[in-house]
Amino acid sequence: MKVLSTRTLGRALLERQLLLERVDLPVATAVERVLGLNAQSPNDPYLALWSRLEPFTLADLTAAIEDRTVVRSTMMRATQHLMSVPDFRFVRPVLEPLLRRVQRNVFGRRTAGVDLDALVLATRELLADGRTMTRPELGRALAERWPVDDPTALGWTAQYLLPLIHPAPSGTWNVRGATPFALADWTGVAPSAGDVRQLVLRYLAAFGLATVSDARTWSGVSGLREIFEDLRPSLRVYADEAGRELFDLPDRPLPAEDVPAPVRLLPSFDATLLAYADRTRIMIDPIRRQVCVGDAVAATVLHDGTVAAIWTTSVAEDTTVLTVRPLRPLPDRDAIEAEATRLLTFMSATDRNRVEFLPLEDSDTH
Repeated sequence: MKVLSTRTLGRALLERQLLLERVDLPVATAVERVLGLNAQSPNDPYLALWSRLEPFTLADLTAAIEDRTVVRSTMMRATQHLMSVPDFRFVRPVLEPLLRRVQRNVFGRRTAGVDLDALVLATRELLADGRTMTRPELGRALAERWPVDDPTALGWTAQYLLPLIHPAPSGTWNVRGATPFALADWTGVAPSAGDVRQLVLRYLAAFGLATVSDARTWSGVSGLREIFEDLRPSLRVYADEAGRELFDLPDRPLPAEDVPAPVRLLPSFDATLLAYADRTRIMIDPIRRQVCVGDAVAATVLHDGTVAAIWTTSVAEDTTVLTVRPLRPLPDRDAIEAEATRLLTFMSATDRNRVEFLPLEDSDTH
C-alpha cells in the first residue's frame, strides 16, 4: 500500500477544491465540482468562488441564486449550504436520517407529544402556493395547533424534517436578517431513500484521499464503513503517514507535493477546513485550535498550501481594513497583501481599502 505524505494530501485537496489555480467555469458547475459551498453567512459562498474562479463577479452568483440555478438549504452536518439543484435533489434524501437524528437530539424533548408527520403536513399547507415564512413565523403558526412552551422548536423541527430552501434575496450578497423558508418541491427532491454510495463517490471526487471517518465528519452521515467496504474493489487505497487507510477514485492522478500553491484567502467555514476528521493536511492541530473555536470557523489565509493566518474586515469611516493575524511566520507578506488587496477590490465595500498585519503572537504553532 503506497504511503502518501501529508504535503501530497494537501496538494490533492487544493487541486480538487479548485484552489491550486483559478478556473473558468459556470457558477453551478463550480459549485458541483466542490460539492456545495458552506453558506452560514450570505457572503461566504461569494468569497469561496472568488478564490476559485476567474473571471467571477458578485453578479454571477447573485444571478444563479435569483434564477434558482443554485439553492440554499440545510444540508451536510445539518448546516447551511449552497448547492446546484441536481445536487440538492440527490443529496437531501441521503441526509434525511441525519436531519431526523439532529431534530430528535436537539428538539425531541421540546416537541414531545407533537405528531411530527402531522407537523410536516401542516408546514406544507402553510407554505403552499409559493408562500414563504421565516422560522419564527412558522413556529408561531404551528404553535397554534401544538401549543408548546417553545414555538421556535417547531420551526426548527420543520426545517430538519422537510426539504425547505431559502429563496432570494436571502443568501445574496450582504442580505442578512430573517431567513424565509419555501417548499423545495419544484426541485424534484423526493422522500425516497438516498443513494449513499453516490454521495461517497462524489465526496471522493471533490475532496478525495479520505478515511471513512473523514467522510463521516464532512457529511454527518453514519454507517459509511459498510459503504466503503462495498466500494473497496472499485477504489484505489493508500495509506497516510500514520498508517490510516485512504480511499480515492481509481482514475484521479495525484499532484506532485512540490506543486506551487498560491496564496488564497478563504471565507469562514470553508469546506477545505471541515472535510476531514484529521485536518493536518490543511492545518496543524495548534493552528486548528485557533481557527475552530466552539462552533465558529474563522476566515483563513493559505500560504504554501496550509493555513498561515486568520483574516477579518472592518470599516472605519470611508476605509475598509482587512486585518491579517498570523498564526505562524509569514515569509511572503507581499503575496498575501497583494491577494488581500484584490479581495478588497472585489468586495468594494468602501472607496478606500487597506491591508494590515498584526504581529505574530507567541504560541506553539511555530
